[in-house]
Amino acid sequence: MAVYFISQGRDEIPRWREAFRDAAWIGPQDAHLRVGAGDLVWVVSNLPGWPAVVASLSGVGAHLAVLSYRPQAAEAFQALEVGARGYTHALSPPELLRQVQVVISHQGIWVPAELMSRVVGGAFRALGGSEQVQIDELQGLTERERAVALAVLEGQTNKEVARSLGITERTVKAHLGAVFNKLGVRNRMQLVLRLSQQHAAVTDPGH
Repeated sequence: MAVYFISQGRDEIPRWREAFRDAAWIGPQDAHLRVGAGDLVWVVSNLPGWPAVVASLSGVGAHLAVLSYRPQAAEAFQALEVGARGYTHALSPPELLRQVQVVISHQGIWVPAELMSRVVGGAFRALGGSEQVQIDELQGLTERERAVALAVLEGQTNKEVARSLGITERTVKAHLGAVFNKLGVRNRMQLVLRLSQQHAAVTDPGH
């Protein structure tokens, strides 16, 4: 597996080199000549036209992740839409970058925990929102568990769910844990996919 960084100019952040000592820095014009199936490619979102670069390379079977100096939920969702499987801060520590690599190389998805709720809401709306929820999947949930699940699907954080339902964050986590167990999922994104009759492996660093 080769490791490549594609960014504007030839940015070379020391922690990137520390994480992947044999990595190469290439321009988008050289990507298709160098990148092959199974390679790990980090695309920095300060690169003009980065979504097109990611979309193009996703077709060759590379493992793609987007690095951002200003992570935002909308950009994270855009990255996933065009074929990336990872999205994180460009200045993440080497240990985290290597963890992202492990997750996406095993067909998982990595998004920072603080952005996951917003990304989930975007994914839920993109898949049709509440109109596409598989009602049968909710039958085994209590009324409060259904309320928590639907609020989470809309992109609310645990704190926002607690405020809107008049309960504590601890209670939200308990209900969400029960929802995950009953529906056989591990995190918010898998909940969206399950209720929309979609399937994928997703890693969420936190509930």
